[in-house]
Amino acid sequence: MIAIKDLCKSFGAFEVLKNINLHVAEGEKLTIIGPSGSGKSTLIRCVNGLESPTEGSVIINGEQLNSNSRTYIVRKYCAMVFQQFNLYPHMTVLQNITLAPIKLQKKSKREAVEIAYEYLDLVGLRDKAQAYPATLSGGQQQRIAIARALATRQKILLFDEPTSALDPEMVQEVLDVMIRLSQQDSITMVVVTHEMGFARQVADRVIFLDNGVIVEEAAPEEFFEHPKNERTVTFLSKILR
Repeated sequence: MIAIKDLCKSFGAFEVLKNINLHVAEGEKLTIIGPSGSGKSTLIRCVNGLESPTEGSVIINGEQLNSNSRTYIVRKYCAMVFQQFNLYPHMTVLQNITLAPIKLQKKSKREAVEIAYEYLDLVGLRDKAQAYPATLSGGQQQRIAIARALATRQKILLFDEPTSALDPEMVQEVLDVMIRLSQQDSITMVVVTHEMGFARQVADRVIFLDNGVIVEEAAPEEFFEHPKNERTVTFLSKILR
């Protein structure tokens, strides 16, 4: 579903990603972990067309992203949940969720509303449909952001540290929604996260990124119990204390 080939990304003289090669199968649940500044967010932004590779390529379902095609391809296949909720404050929850299906996917308002309630039920917030974002907790806003992404019914869901802006007590309610999503075979998920318990529970494969390089990748059982790279061992010993 996703093929990343010889991907490099620099900002001026600073090389953030260095020759990344990665394939994600359809329906696979991939988690990307690593220290701050390792290039995790830049990598997922390249997949979503928000950043252009300096070198190399990103191919989604056989279609290569370039300056002319990336908007079309990303809208065709991908939806993304960011660190910040990015909800429109002047719109109700329902209006936030139905905006993309109506404006970009040309669905009727009736169909978009039906879809919105389907995913509001999934995230447990049907009763907040007419509320405005400012009246919701951070955890509720992020669950609405997930419902908004789901309402586009894309095959690929990208998550860029979706719990990092939340208070600790709100983290689990968002992770619970993501765990339920991970049980759907039809959805390909790529999740940048610091939540090691989540990565262990839902991932088919864990990628450890450090200094712009994939240092290690393995199934979660092997990755967390028997890491092979010394840098991985050091990282996990600090974060799993």
